[in-house]
Amino acid sequence: MKKVKSIMIVLLSVMVVGCSNKNNEQQEDGSIAIEQQTEGESQSIQSTDISKENETPVATDNIVEYSEYFQGISGCAVIYDESSNTYSFYNKEKCETEVSPLSTFKIVSALAGLENNVLENETSTMEYNGVKYPIDTWNSNLTLKEAFETSCVWYFRQVVDMVGQEDIRAMLKEIQYGNCDISEWNGSETNSLPELNGFWLESSLEISPKQLVVTLNYIFSSENNFNADNLEELKSIMYIAEFDNGCLYGKTGSGTDGKAWFVGFIEENDNKIYFAIYLDDVQNKEAVSGNKAKEIAISILNSEV
Repeated sequence: MKKVKSIMIVLLSVMVVGCSNKNNEQQEDGSIAIEQQTEGESQSIQSTDISKENETPVATDNIVEYSEYFQGISGCAVIYDESSNTYSFYNKEKCETEVSPLSTFKIVSALAGLENNVLENETSTMEYNGVKYPIDTWNSNLTLKEAFETSCVWYFRQVVDMVGQEDIRAMLKEIQYGNCDISEWNGSETNSLPELNGFWLESSLEISPKQLVVTLNYIFSSENNFNADNLEELKSIMYIAEFDNGCLYGKTGSGTDGKAWFVGFIEENDNKIYFAIYLDDVQNKEAVSGNKAKEIAISILNSEV
Protein backbone atom coordinates (compact mmCIF):
# COMPACT_ATOMS: atom_id res chain seq x y z
CA MET A 1 0.00 0.00 0.00
CA LYS A 2 2.80 2.38 0.84
CA LYS A 3 4.28 1.65 -2.57
CA VAL A 4 0.94 2.33 -4.28
CA LYS A 5 0.51 5.57 -2.32
CA SER A 6 4.00 6.63 -3.33
CA ILE A 7 3.19 6.00 -7.00
CA MET A 8 -0.06 7.99 -6.74
CA ILE A 9 1.75 10.87 -5.09
CA VAL A 10 4.29 10.89 -7.89
CA LEU A 11 1.53 10.78 -10.52
CA LEU A 12 -0.34 13.61 -8.84
CA SER A 13 2.84 15.65 -8.69
CA VAL A 14 3.39 15.11 -12.42
CA MET A 15 -0.20 16.07 -13.21
CA VAL A 16 0.08 19.23 -11.14
CA VAL A 17 3.36 20.14 -12.77
CA GLY A 18 1.90 19.31 -16.22
CA CYS A 19 -1.17 21.47 -15.68
CA SER A 20 1.02 24.24 -14.42
CA ASN A 21 3.20 24.03 -17.50
CA LYS A 22 0.10 23.92 -19.67
CA ASN A 23 -1.24 27.04 -18.01
CA ASN A 24 2.10 28.72 -18.55
CA GLU A 25 1.99 27.68 -22.20
CA GLN A 26 -1.52 29.06 -22.53
CA GLN A 27 -0.40 32.34 -21.05
CA GLU A 28 2.60 32.48 -23.34
CA ASP A 29 0.49 31.50 -26.34
CA GLY A 30 -2.03 34.11 -25.28
CA SER A 31 0.66 36.78 -25.24
CA ILE A 32 1.86 35.68 -28.66
CA ALA A 33 -1.71 35.66 -29.97
CA ILE A 34 -2.24 39.20 -28.71
CA GLU A 35 1.00 40.32 -30.34
CA GLN A 36 0.03 38.58 -33.58
CA GLN A 37 -3.43 40.10 -33.45
CA THR A 38 -1.95 43.53 -32.88
CA GLU A 39 0.43 42.99 -35.78
CA GLY A 40 -2.43 41.69 -37.91
CA GLU A 41 -4.54 44.70 -37.09
CA SER A 42 -1.61 46.92 -38.00
CA GLN A 43 -1.19 45.12 -41.30
CA SER A 44 -4.93 45.38 -41.92
CA ILE A 45 -4.88 49.11 -41.25
CA GLN A 46 -1.83 49.52 -43.46
CA SER A 47 -3.47 47.42 -46.19
CA THR A 48 -6.61 49.52 -45.97
CA ASP A 49 -4.58 52.69 -46.28
CA ILE A 50 -2.82 51.33 -49.37
CA SER A 51 -6.09 50.21 -50.94
CA LYS A 52 -7.53 53.67 -50.34
CA GLU A 53 -4.52 55.18 -52.05
CA ASN A 54 -5.10 52.89 -55.05
CA GLU A 55 -8.82 53.58 -55.30
CA THR A 56 -9.95 55.51 -58.36
CA PRO A 57 -10.97 58.98 -57.22
CA VAL A 58 -14.69 59.68 -57.45
CA ALA A 59 -15.45 61.62 -60.61
CA THR A 60 -16.88 65.11 -60.45
CA ASP A 61 -20.29 65.68 -62.06
CA ASN A 62 -21.14 68.99 -63.68
CA ILE A 63 -24.57 69.92 -65.01
CA VAL A 64 -24.25 72.05 -68.15
CA GLU A 65 -26.60 73.94 -70.45
CA TYR A 66 -26.14 72.89 -74.08
CA SER A 67 -29.64 73.57 -75.41
CA GLU A 68 -28.34 76.13 -77.90
CA TYR A 69 -26.39 73.39 -79.69
CA PHE A 70 -29.42 71.07 -79.91
CA GLN A 71 -31.49 73.74 -81.68
CA GLY A 72 -34.81 72.61 -80.26
CA ILE A 73 -34.16 68.86 -80.72
CA SER A 74 -34.76 66.70 -77.65
CA GLY A 75 -31.64 64.85 -76.57
CA CYS A 76 -28.74 64.70 -74.17
CA ALA A 77 -24.97 64.94 -73.98
CA VAL A 78 -22.36 63.47 -71.65
CA ILE A 79 -18.69 64.41 -71.84
CA TYR A 80 -15.94 62.85 -69.73
CA ASP A 81 -12.53 64.51 -69.40
CA GLU A 82 -10.04 61.81 -68.47
CA SER A 83 -7.37 64.18 -67.13
CA SER A 84 -9.67 65.98 -64.69
CA ASN A 85 -11.92 62.95 -64.03
CA THR A 86 -14.95 65.15 -64.70
CA TYR A 87 -18.33 64.40 -66.28
CA SER A 88 -20.42 67.11 -67.87
CA PHE A 89 -24.11 66.29 -68.34
CA TYR A 90 -26.78 67.95 -70.40
CA ASN A 91 -30.14 66.35 -69.48
CA LYS A 92 -28.52 63.96 -67.00
CA GLU A 93 -31.58 61.77 -66.50
CA LYS A 94 -31.72 60.97 -70.21
CA CYS A 95 -27.94 60.35 -70.16
CA GLU A 96 -28.51 57.61 -67.58
CA THR A 97 -31.42 55.91 -69.39
CA GLU A 98 -30.65 52.72 -71.32
CA VAL A 99 -31.60 52.69 -75.01
CA SER A 100 -30.61 50.80 -78.15
CA PRO A 101 -26.99 51.51 -79.19
CA LEU A 102 -27.92 51.24 -82.87
CA SER A 103 -24.90 51.41 -85.17
CA THR A 104 -22.57 52.74 -82.48
CA PHE A 105 -22.31 49.05 -81.55
CA LYS A 106 -20.14 48.59 -84.64
CA ILE A 107 -17.25 49.85 -82.47
CA VAL A 108 -17.64 46.76 -80.27
CA SER A 109 -18.40 44.30 -83.08
CA ALA A 110 -15.31 45.48 -84.98
CA LEU A 111 -13.17 44.99 -81.86
CA ALA A 112 -14.75 41.56 -81.25
CA GLY A 113 -13.93 40.59 -84.83
CA LEU A 114 -10.32 41.69 -84.46
CA GLU A 115 -9.85 40.06 -81.05
CA ASN A 116 -11.30 36.74 -82.24
CA ASN A 117 -9.37 36.65 -85.54
CA VAL A 118 -12.49 37.02 -87.66
CA LEU A 119 -10.97 40.28 -88.90
CA GLU A 120 -7.28 40.91 -89.40
CA ASN A 121 -7.16 44.63 -90.08
CA GLU A 122 -9.04 47.47 -91.75
CA THR A 123 -8.69 45.82 -95.18
CA SER A 124 -10.46 42.58 -94.12
CA THR A 125 -13.19 41.96 -96.67
CA MET A 126 -16.65 40.39 -96.48
CA GLU A 127 -18.34 39.21 -99.67
CA TYR A 128 -21.46 40.90 -100.97
CA ASN A 129 -24.40 38.50 -101.48
CA GLY A 130 -25.88 40.21 -104.53
CA VAL A 131 -29.01 41.58 -102.84
CA LYS A 132 -29.93 45.10 -103.90
CA TYR A 133 -29.77 47.20 -100.74
CA PRO A 134 -31.27 50.71 -100.40
CA ILE A 135 -27.82 52.16 -99.66
CA ASP A 136 -25.72 51.95 -102.83
CA THR A 137 -22.38 51.78 -101.01
CA TRP A 138 -23.46 48.45 -99.44
CA ASN A 139 -23.86 46.76 -102.83
CA SER A 140 -20.36 45.39 -103.27
CA ASN A 141 -17.59 43.57 -101.42
CA LEU A 142 -16.50 45.78 -98.52
CA THR A 143 -13.43 46.15 -96.34
CA LEU A 144 -13.75 46.73 -92.61
CA LYS A 145 -12.92 50.41 -93.04
CA GLU A 146 -15.48 50.85 -95.83
CA ALA A 147 -18.16 48.97 -93.91
CA PHE A 148 -17.53 51.04 -90.78
CA GLU A 149 -17.62 54.33 -92.64
CA THR A 150 -20.83 53.44 -94.51
CA SER A 151 -22.31 51.73 -91.42
CA CYS A 152 -23.05 48.59 -93.42
CA VAL A 153 -25.29 46.33 -91.34
CA TRP A 154 -24.88 43.11 -93.37
CA TYR A 155 -21.08 43.27 -93.02
CA PHE A 156 -21.20 43.45 -89.22
CA ARG A 157 -24.01 40.90 -89.08
CA GLN A 158 -21.52 38.48 -90.66
CA VAL A 159 -18.78 39.52 -88.24
CA VAL A 160 -20.98 39.04 -85.17
CA ASP A 161 -22.23 35.64 -86.37
CA MET A 162 -18.68 34.46 -87.05
CA VAL A 163 -17.51 35.57 -83.59
CA GLY A 164 -20.47 33.77 -82.04
CA GLN A 165 -22.76 34.34 -79.09
CA GLU A 166 -20.42 32.98 -76.41
CA ASP A 167 -17.52 35.30 -77.28
CA ILE A 168 -19.76 38.30 -77.88
CA ARG A 169 -21.38 37.76 -74.48
CA ALA A 170 -17.97 37.43 -72.82
CA MET A 171 -16.77 40.69 -74.36
CA LEU A 172 -19.90 42.57 -73.33
CA LYS A 173 -19.45 41.41 -69.76
CA GLU A 174 -15.79 42.39 -69.75
CA ILE A 175 -16.46 45.90 -70.98
CA GLN A 176 -19.69 46.16 -68.90
CA TYR A 177 -21.76 47.09 -71.93
CA GLY A 178 -25.15 48.25 -70.70
CA ASN A 179 -27.56 45.41 -69.98
CA CYS A 180 -25.37 42.90 -71.92
CA ASP A 181 -28.60 41.35 -73.27
CA ILE A 182 -28.10 39.51 -76.57
CA SER A 183 -31.13 37.25 -76.09
CA GLU A 184 -32.67 38.53 -79.32
CA TRP A 185 -29.58 37.49 -81.27
CA ASN A 186 -31.25 37.83 -84.66
CA GLY A 187 -32.93 41.11 -83.78
CA SER A 188 -36.56 42.17 -83.64
CA GLU A 189 -37.28 42.52 -87.38
CA THR A 190 -36.68 46.25 -87.42
CA ASN A 191 -35.71 45.78 -91.06
CA SER A 192 -37.32 43.44 -93.60
CA LEU A 193 -34.14 41.49 -94.40
CA PRO A 194 -32.61 39.18 -91.74
CA GLU A 195 -29.04 40.31 -92.50
CA LEU A 196 -30.08 43.87 -91.64
CA ASN A 197 -31.23 43.01 -88.11
CA GLY A 198 -29.47 42.29 -84.84
CA PHE A 199 -29.74 42.45 -81.06
CA TRP A 200 -28.09 45.90 -81.16
CA LEU A 201 -30.72 47.45 -83.47
CA GLU A 202 -33.80 48.46 -81.44
CA SER A 203 -33.82 45.04 -79.85
CA SER A 204 -32.65 43.39 -76.59
CA LEU A 205 -29.28 45.13 -76.12
CA GLU A 206 -29.45 48.53 -74.44
CA ILE A 207 -26.97 50.98 -72.97
CA SER A 208 -27.17 54.52 -71.59
CA PRO A 209 -25.10 57.39 -73.01
CA LYS A 210 -23.13 57.56 -69.75
CA GLN A 211 -22.49 53.80 -69.77
CA LEU A 212 -21.30 54.06 -73.36
CA VAL A 213 -18.80 56.75 -72.39
CA VAL A 214 -17.56 54.56 -69.52
CA THR A 215 -17.23 51.60 -71.90
CA LEU A 216 -15.24 53.60 -74.45
CA ASN A 217 -12.98 54.86 -71.68
CA TYR A 218 -12.30 51.26 -70.63
CA ILE A 219 -11.67 50.04 -74.18
CA PHE A 220 -9.08 52.72 -74.88
CA SER A 221 -7.53 52.87 -71.40
CA SER A 222 -4.32 51.21 -70.25
CA GLU A 223 -6.30 48.85 -68.00
CA ASN A 224 -7.92 46.77 -70.75
CA ASN A 225 -6.83 43.31 -71.87
CA PHE A 226 -7.07 43.93 -75.59
CA ASN A 227 -4.35 43.53 -78.18
CA ALA A 228 -2.62 46.87 -78.78
CA ASP A 229 -2.48 46.36 -82.55
CA ASN A 230 -6.21 45.64 -82.64
CA LEU A 231 -6.91 48.86 -80.76
CA GLU A 232 -4.83 50.78 -83.30
CA GLU A 233 -6.86 49.21 -86.11
CA LEU A 234 -10.05 50.22 -84.30
CA LYS A 235 -8.83 53.78 -83.86
CA SER A 236 -7.89 53.89 -87.53
CA ILE A 237 -11.43 53.09 -88.71
CA MET A 238 -12.93 55.45 -86.10
CA TYR A 239 -10.76 58.40 -87.18
CA ILE A 240 -12.79 61.34 -88.50
CA ALA A 241 -10.74 64.54 -88.54
CA GLU A 242 -8.10 66.62 -86.83
CA PHE A 243 -9.14 69.77 -84.99
CA ASP A 244 -7.26 72.46 -83.11
CA ASN A 245 -7.92 70.67 -79.82
CA GLY A 246 -7.05 67.17 -81.03
CA CYS A 247 -7.96 64.25 -83.29
CA LEU A 248 -11.62 63.22 -83.41
CA TYR A 249 -12.66 59.54 -83.40
CA GLY A 250 -16.25 58.36 -83.43
CA LYS A 251 -19.25 56.51 -84.80
CA THR A 252 -22.77 57.58 -85.68
CA GLY A 253 -25.94 55.58 -85.26
CA SER A 254 -29.45 56.19 -86.60
CA GLY A 255 -32.74 54.53 -85.75
CA THR A 256 -36.44 55.02 -86.35
CA ASP A 257 -38.76 57.62 -84.84
CA GLY A 258 -36.14 60.32 -84.30
CA LYS A 259 -33.40 58.37 -82.52
CA ALA A 260 -29.72 58.94 -83.27
CA TRP A 261 -26.24 58.84 -81.75
CA PHE A 262 -22.75 60.14 -82.17
CA VAL A 263 -20.15 58.76 -79.76
CA GLY A 264 -16.37 58.71 -79.52
CA PHE A 265 -13.48 60.73 -78.16
CA ILE A 266 -11.14 63.55 -78.97
CA GLU A 267 -7.46 62.91 -78.24
CA GLU A 268 -4.70 65.43 -77.71
CA ASN A 269 -1.29 64.33 -76.43
CA ASP A 270 -1.95 61.87 -73.59
CA ASN A 271 -5.48 63.00 -72.76
CA LYS A 272 -8.80 61.76 -74.13
CA ILE A 273 -12.16 63.44 -73.81
CA TYR A 274 -14.98 60.95 -74.32
CA PHE A 275 -18.49 61.93 -75.37
CA ALA A 276 -21.91 60.62 -76.28
CA ILE A 277 -24.63 62.64 -77.96
CA TYR A 278 -28.03 60.99 -78.09
CA LEU A 279 -31.12 62.40 -79.84
CA ASP A 280 -34.65 61.16 -79.19
CA ASP A 281 -37.31 63.35 -80.74
CA VAL A 282 -40.21 61.74 -82.59
CA GLN A 283 -41.78 65.17 -83.14
CA ASN A 284 -38.71 66.33 -85.10
CA LYS A 285 -37.69 62.98 -86.57
CA GLU A 286 -37.10 64.47 -90.02
CA ALA A 287 -34.32 66.60 -88.52
CA VAL A 288 -32.78 63.77 -86.50
CA SER A 289 -29.92 61.62 -87.82
CA GLY A 290 -26.52 60.34 -86.87
CA ASN A 291 -25.01 63.17 -88.87
CA LYS A 292 -27.07 65.70 -86.93
CA ALA A 293 -25.82 64.21 -83.66
CA LYS A 294 -22.29 64.44 -85.06
CA GLU A 295 -22.80 68.09 -85.99
CA ILE A 296 -24.01 68.88 -82.46
CA ALA A 297 -21.07 67.05 -80.92
CA ILE A 298 -18.50 68.88 -83.02
CA SER A 299 -20.06 72.24 -82.12
CA ILE A 300 -19.90 71.40 -78.41
CA LEU A 301 -16.36 70.04 -78.59
CA ASN A 302 -15.11 73.11 -80.47
CA SER A 303 -16.83 75.60 -78.17
CA GLU A 304 -16.94 74.02 -74.73
CA VAL A 305 -13.95 71.68 -74.47
